[in-house]
Amino acid sequence: MLIALAWLARTLVLALVLLFLLPLAAHALWWWSRDDLAPDWATADWSSARLLPAPAAAPDALVRIYAARVGRWRGIFAHHTWIVVKEAGAPRYTRYDVVGWGLPVRKDAYAADARWFGNPPQVVLALDGDAAARVVPRIHAAVATYPHRAAGSYSAWPGPNSNTFVAHVLRAVPDLAVALPPTALGKDFSERVVAWTPSRTGVQLSARGYLGLALGWVEGIEVNVLGAVAGLDLRRPALKLPGWGRIGMDPAGATETLIAPTPSR
Repeated sequence: MLIALAWLARTLVLALVLLFLLPLAAHALWWWSRDDLAPDWATADWSSARLLPAPAAAPDALVRIYAARVGRWRGIFAHHTWIVVKEAGAPRYTRYDVVGWGLPVRKDAYAADARWFGNPPQVVLALDGDAAARVVPRIHAAVATYPHRAAGSYSAWPGPNSNTFVAHVLRAVPDLAVALPPTALGKDFSERVVAWTPSRTGVQLSARGYLGLALGWVEGIEVNVLGAVAGLDLRRPALKLPGWGRIGMDPAGATETLIAPTPSR
């Protein structure tokens, strides 16, 4: 029995080192080697990354979920995610974020496809036309029911934060059927120990975001240790590593062409 326990302990330590500590250390070295990191909030570029056309040039309904690295040392670990919607024929985009100051839920605080702390957004989900039109009203309703919207309720780690907010919308609208990046720290924060995954295609165990396990067709296999996530996507093969995020095929919903000729309004 003691030999078996010792073997199990060594295996767990080795897995922790190989799957969590080494990837984070390697990503930290790469992150600090960059020469394009914004030194502070005031000097960072928050302008449109020109991923979206002008609304008049895109008359159909539209849904986007974007993710961008956060600023300075926190970018080693985490992405910030947000949601953009537009009804068919609408003259403008609507962007929803959660932030860490004042009232957390913000509407149109930044350009729909803006850089975050100078870091360009990546497409997590792109829906257009009828598929988007069906879910836009439900997204608006989910935003209105986000439970952590009072001033002071935001917590950068382990949540609730901006990624907890987007995960809440995904749970409320499972038709979106997409998994947030493994680096969306806070997506696994939950006040329930056992729950459906956001896509409702599997089960999630969570100790308030400090530790957790998710098994789902959309989410794949994810192990959360102190907010860092390692795992596998079997549906669209990819490895998930702390710091680096997803390595392999893009998620099914990320099909948007990244550079559009006309900036968003």
